[in-house]
This record gives sequence, C-alpha cells and structure tokens, in this order.
Amino acid sequence: MARLHLRRRTILLSALIVLIVSYGTIALVTSRWLAPERFDLTADGLYTLSPGTRQIIDGAHRPLWLTLYFSQHATRDLPQLRSYEQRVNEMLQEMVARSHGRIRLQVVDPVPYSDDEASAEGNGLTPISGGTNGERVFFGLVGTTRRPANADAASDMAPDAPDDTSGKPIDRTLPIPFFDPGRETFLEYDVAKLLYQLSEPEKPRIGVITSLPIMGDPVQGTQPWTVMRQLQQLFDVEILDQDKLQHIDKNIQVLLLIHPKNMSTDAQYALDQYVLGGGHLAVFVDPFAESDPTPLLDDVTSATNNHSSNLPRLFADWGVAYNPDQVVLDRARALQIELAGANLAHPGMLGLGAQELNRDDVVTASLQRVNVSSAGHFDLLPNANTRLIPLMQSSADAEVVPTQRVVEATGNPSSLLQNYQPQNQNYVIAARLRGPFASAFPEFAKRPHHLAASPANAEVILVADTDMLTDRLWLETQSYLGQPMLTALASNGEFITNLVDNLSGSSALLSIRRRSSSQRPFTRVLELQNAADRKFLQKKQELQSELADTKQRLDELQPAKGTNNTSTSTEQKNEIEQFLQRELEISKELRDVQQQLNAEIDALGMRLKVINIVLLPTLIVVFGVLYGWRRTRRNRRRRG
Repeated sequence: MARLHLRRRTILLSALIVLIVSYGTIALVTSRWLAPERFDLTADGLYTLSPGTRQIIDGAHRPLWLTLYFSQHATRDLPQLRSYEQRVNEMLQEMVARSHGRIRLQVVDPVPYSDDEASAEGNGLTPISGGTNGERVFFGLVGTTRRPANADAASDMAPDAPDDTSGKPIDRTLPIPFFDPGRETFLEYDVAKLLYQLSEPEKPRIGVITSLPIMGDPVQGTQPWTVMRQLQQLFDVEILDQDKLQHIDKNIQVLLLIHPKNMSTDAQYALDQYVLGGGHLAVFVDPFAESDPTPLLDDVTSATNNHSSNLPRLFADWGVAYNPDQVVLDRARALQIELAGANLAHPGMLGLGAQELNRDDVVTASLQRVNVSSAGHFDLLPNANTRLIPLMQSSADAEVVPTQRVVEATGNPSSLLQNYQPQNQNYVIAARLRGPFASAFPEFAKRPHHLAASPANAEVILVADTDMLTDRLWLETQSYLGQPMLTALASNGEFITNLVDNLSGSSALLSIRRRSSSQRPFTRVLELQNAADRKFLQKKQELQSELADTKQRLDELQPAKGTNNTSTSTEQKNEIEQFLQRELEISKELRDVQQQLNAEIDALGMRLKVINIVLLPTLIVVFGVLYGWRRTRRNRRRRG
C-alpha cells in the first residue's frame, strides 16, 4: 500500500514538472516567434485598434521610429499622469505589435540636464511645471523616418524607399508635444495622425477658391490673412480661379471654398465631381461678408445684398437648408465692441464657447472660443438623405433676423436688441455633412468619367460665416519692445488648422472617431458627492438669503438713526449678533453634512475592502477546504 502511494506521488510530481516545463516552453515560443492572441474584455474596447488605425499601420511601407519621452522621476507624486502614461504606452505597444516590425518604439526618461532632455526640447516637446521638487515634466511622442542615433541596433529594418525623383529619401520628424489626459478620448486619433503624416512623402496639397482678399495685396502692401499664413506653413497651398475652374485635380487633398458668389455651372459641376470622387471640401458661406471688397448696393431697402454668398444648387442636392437672407443673433453670446467711444454688446458678433462647440469632434474638442460675425445657419431639408453633425451652434437664447436689418444696424448694433424674441433653438453655424451624395448634375451623365454617386463615407464641412477668418475677430496687435506682436483672443486660427489637418488625412484617419475614457469613476461615490453638493448648495442659498435679509433690515434701521440713536444702535447690534449666531449655526450644519458625506464614503470604502480582502478570499478558502475534505472522504470510502 505504501509503495502504491509512493508511486502515485512520483507520477503526480513528474506530471507537475512536465506541465511547468511545457508551459514555459509554449510561453517562450509564442512570445518569441508567434503573435500573441489578446482579448479586449473592456466595456468599450479601449485596447482594440479601430479599423482605420489598422489600415494606416498596414499602409506604412517605410520604417518608422517612435520615442516616448516620459519623466519618470519627476512624476513620482503625479499618479494620474503616471496612470495615463501606462495607457499611452499600451496603445503604442499595440500599434507596434500590429506593424510586424515596421514601427519601433523606445521609452526615454529625459532627466534634467541630460542629452535626452535636450533632444526632447529640440524635437518640439512641451514640458509642464509641477513635478517632484519643481522639476519639469516631459510627456510626449516624437516620430521620425530616420533611425535615431540612440536607437537599439535591433531596430534596423529594411532600407527606406526613395520619396523623390532623385532617389534620396526624405526624412521627417514630427512630435506630439504633450499627451494631455483631458484629450484621452482622441489619443488613438492623434497617434494615428502622426503615423499617417510620417508616411506621407510631402506636405498635403490644398486648394483655395475665394472672392475675398485672403492672400493680401502686394500692390497695396497688405499681407495675407493670418489663417492663410498658418496654412502655408503646414500645407502646400494653391489658389484656384473659379472663373476658369472646370476640373479639380485629385491630388488636391482639401479644397476650401470661401464666399462663393455667382459660380458658373462648370465650376459647380467640378465641385460636384470632386466631392463624389472622395475629395474633401469645406464650404464657407456668409449672409453678410463684412470683408467683401465689393461696394454695397445703394438700395438699402433691397431684400438681398451683394455681400452674401450661397451654393444653392449643391446645397439643395445635398439636402441642406441655408438662407442668405437670415443672420443669427444671440444676446447671450454677444461680444463687447467699442463704437464711438462706448462699449456695446453686439448680438450679431458672437463668442461661441465650450457649450456651443462640439466636444466630441476632433476639430473643436480642444478649442476655447470661436468668434463669428453676422453668421448664418444650416438645417436639413425634409427630404434629406444626409446627416448634419454640428461643430458650432448658437445658444438657445438666439433668434434669426433678416440680413438687411443687420446691415442697417451697422452704426447702432444696440438696435438689434429691440423687440428681441429668443426662439429657444440652437442654430447650427458650422457642421459636418455626411453623405452619401448623388450628383447634382444628372444631365451631364454622358460626359466622360462622370460620377453619379459618392462613397458611403463622403462628407463636407459647412461654415456659415467668412468673417471668422479675418484677423480682426480673433487677433489683437500689441507692442513688445517696440515691435508689433499678434495675440490670439480666440481659437479661430486653430479651428481652421484643425479642420484642414483633419480633412487632409486619409479616409482611414477620418474614420477614427472619439473613444471612451479609461477612467472609471465609482458611481456610488459620485452619487454621494452629488447628494452632498445639493445639500451644500441649499445651505449656501439659505445663508445668502439670510445675509440679504439682514442687510435690508439694517438699511431700514439706518434712517431712524437721527431720532433715536441709542435705540437704533442697540437694534443694529442685535441684528448683527443674531446674524453672526445664525452664521455659526449654518457653518456647523455645513460641517456636519461634510462629516456625514465622509462617513458614508469611508463606510462604502470599508465595505469594498472587506469584500475584496476578506470575504472573497474566505469564500475561496472555505470552498477549497470543503472540496478537499469531500475528496479525502471519498478516497477513504473507496479504500475501505
């Protein structure tokens, strides 16, 4: 019997050793030579790359090197940033694994006064202050098509493919200056955009069609508008003549149509075919373009004006409702202007803030405020087959008035507030219009290479204002050391740059939408905090109400001061004492509410700790003991 027991024990130990060796061998083989299978069990698929990102990675035919700079030592006291760095690192590792060796990643800690710190700054990363011992914190990404000098020798890949006619590869280096945790929902988009831009051999080419003097006038010595100078730094900008426009080159990745007026049929057909062919179009129209150099009509009673722009045939075909004879007023977002030495609120000039900007769209997510002037609005026609996704809209305290009324109120904008009637509607001032689209020119179906319909993912950007592009609405000139310096008062320039930057990407990049955040708050704790906030708000209101009543009582007693000074002083002292006493009581109640909140949160935390630390392990141990006891008892019965 003892020999049989010893033999069984030897077999079990041998089997255990075989299992351990087999597991180690399989783990080594799969990690070294096979792509590991991973399962994303998160609620929103946080660690699963979107199809657009996978398409961009698979299309990266040239080697790319990524360097993640993160100040490990300086962030010892910043757990939130360290947690987000892990999220960024995991996302990058997933992209590297997908690339099958075409993308390599290294993580660098740029300690103070080191070569790595100098490299981080030299490559355009932006440090923030507030680290341990006041150190600067770097947390950004640098991508390059040239193998860094400090890259691992194992990072060598196939030689670069030539990017120009001379056969010499064009090296590019682009940064993400800082990974802002508040922008986590666009993390995948930002990194995918960096990879896409690195893979592109040259600057994206964009076209501009306009009847406004956006490029300045060399004869008069005026420079291009600032938004155009910004675009020229980032893109290859080409000005197209709408009078000669019959075809738009497919190599133009983005086309800006600004203030279209009286466009010919051939020009509109060229736009139609450009959009149907997958081109990226942004249309800026305006019911009253204040920068239009055309003299105003003398007939001020006319229902229309020659400073308006429209694209009626294409808009109707796309299912867009737009009326150039209407301007959006919004007294809740009116900008303050100086006119004749007085400061006035202009309800036709709007400062659109966070509540009016779409926080779910990459173009407007990070903007603080966009200023517009005499803007129109868009809507969908009843028979529209397209979707209108707002980027900017008015507040609900807005109304629509005839354009002519705004023109007549140029010298007295306060008159626009007379008989003001808000219509409790958010008017869409800028939006994405998503297709599919059909051709607005079916009569040209027999023309060579005619396109009748667009791809399913086609989209057009619509903006009902052109004045937002002018310097006067978002820039201020200040003198610094005797030199003029421009200071941005709004995010208009960033809006245009983001818009073109977004549209200039591939269809794969445009398909990457906002992702969920990895932060998962304790909903029960938040409910307790919200309940306490409501209690605090109620007590605060009570305190303010009593304070106002007390001041009013003191004001009522003040006129009686001359008749009975002693009596009045006594009453005032009593009022003050009563107020102070009540203030102390309310302060004590506020502290009691806070203590109750803390007690409830502590109790909830204790229950969670007991469940995780004590209850679950205890249940597992009890289950194991019962299972072992039952098995031992069964074996004894068999032996007996």
